[in-house]
Amino acid sequence: MKKVLIPTKLDTVAADTLRGKGFEVVQDDSTPLEDLVSSHSDTEVLIVRSEKVTAGIIDSLSSLRLVVRAGAGYNTIDIKHARRKNVDVMNTPGANSNAVAEEVIALILAGLRHIVPADVSTRAGKWEKKNFMGRELTGKTIGIVGMGNIGKLVVKRLQGFETRNLAYDPVLSADMAETLGVELKSVEEIFAESDFVSLHVPETDDTCGMVNRSLLEKMKPGAVLVNCARAGIINEEDLRAVKKEKNIVFCNDVYPKDAEGPKSVADIAEVMLPHLGASTFEANRNAATRAAEQTIDYFEKGVTCYVVNKGVPDGLDPKFQELAFVLAKLARNYLGTNVSPHQIETSFYGGLKEFGDWMLAPIAAGIAPDFDIYQDASDAKAFFEGRGIIVSDRETDDSKNYGESMTIDLIEGGNTLRKVSVRGTIAEGNLMISRLNDFDKLYLEASGNVLFFEYCDKPGVIGKVASILGENGINIIDIRAPQNVDGDKALAVIKTNVAVSDDVVAKASDAVGSDVAFSVSF
Repeated sequence: MKKVLIPTKLDTVAADTLRGKGFEVVQDDSTPLEDLVSSHSDTEVLIVRSEKVTAGIIDSLSSLRLVVRAGAGYNTIDIKHARRKNVDVMNTPGANSNAVAEEVIALILAGLRHIVPADVSTRAGKWEKKNFMGRELTGKTIGIVGMGNIGKLVVKRLQGFETRNLAYDPVLSADMAETLGVELKSVEEIFAESDFVSLHVPETDDTCGMVNRSLLEKMKPGAVLVNCARAGIINEEDLRAVKKEKNIVFCNDVYPKDAEGPKSVADIAEVMLPHLGASTFEANRNAATRAAEQTIDYFEKGVTCYVVNKGVPDGLDPKFQELAFVLAKLARNYLGTNVSPHQIETSFYGGLKEFGDWMLAPIAAGIAPDFDIYQDASDAKAFFEGRGIIVSDRETDDSKNYGESMTIDLIEGGNTLRKVSVRGTIAEGNLMISRLNDFDKLYLEASGNVLFFEYCDKPGVIGKVASILGENGINIIDIRAPQNVDGDKALAVIKTNVAVSDDVVAKASDAVGSDVAFSVSF
């Protein structure tokens, strides 16, 4: 009899379902997790919500085989340490999505109609009707940053309000956007054009602090900003400053830490909730049901499609998954992070042919910051399908002597047809980019901070770029300058000691008249 520990306030349907299948279940939301782990060291399955599952917790459970997060986000679980201990970690994506989407609508309406302060005032016996003149949602422009499960449901829930819906998602295709009824826009355009902006992106190195002064200053006076995603994606000080200038209405449900105590946004949030996004009876029951069903399928049928920290099969060097990630990331930056790829084509040479599916998750993570590299092929396929991206794997000819290498092509859809093709391999244990479009024999190690400039071949370009970098206190570590032998294009690839800002990239690009210019950190 397998033992399941549920140290959280989860709907009892999970425990009941598991007991019905012969599992021994201990559910206790009042005892500290560390004490429960000590008392139930023979636990094989741990089902949690927001509890922190640290390396210490994992080490204390010598029989542990599976951790299930009853919800989507699993940043509170040390998934890498779990993998080292051969413990699978699952989540239940989508179980809470509708609850969060409905909360977004509730926050927007509460902010527009002054629900909270008006309630406080009226309860105090006042009649301040003139002070609480509100605004209507109907017919307004809504900007949604991130079109995952929640973002899509927000659009669906807005249908009765006859809104114009703008959306940013790094990999949502134009065809899928049309199907969903949204207009694809850049993040900058969304902040400039929207009456309301709702954030639905994960907190990553790329998104941390992304909502900064530059974006906030583009907002309309009196616009509403809703954050039910993660606290770290907003630069709080920038919001505090711009709010004074533009009277931005801020509705918030997320914080750096879910705990009692003063909240730093209390002075700038019109409405603030204690992370209630997934706190509905329905969402709790959905997550509990999914957690139980996935646990049963895991042990009875060997179903692992929701495991988010997959290992690699025998015969595959995990570095090739890292390679797939960096090649996709490079291709994505070349194509433009505000451009949505419509199609992905792959080629795997040598012994990599049989492992093509194992590269899909790293490729998805390379082009989309909200996709985790530890997810598996089925998750990646669902991700691509949900965003209208066609993925195809080409037959390869090993007579080309490419060894164990791979090529990843991204193709932009819509009215223009642009394509970027990147090939790479592993050399002496290092990730090597060997070709970018027609620029062959690049042999660039994918590490550190790298600038790319593509331009009409002419002398003095690298010197001009180096001068601008020097003016900004940036040192050059390495330079590659391959030519397109069949044309008049040249490529300057410059490694720098620090990441180069978009402003410096733009200045250098203008100075040399480049066709393509971007910076990427590996």
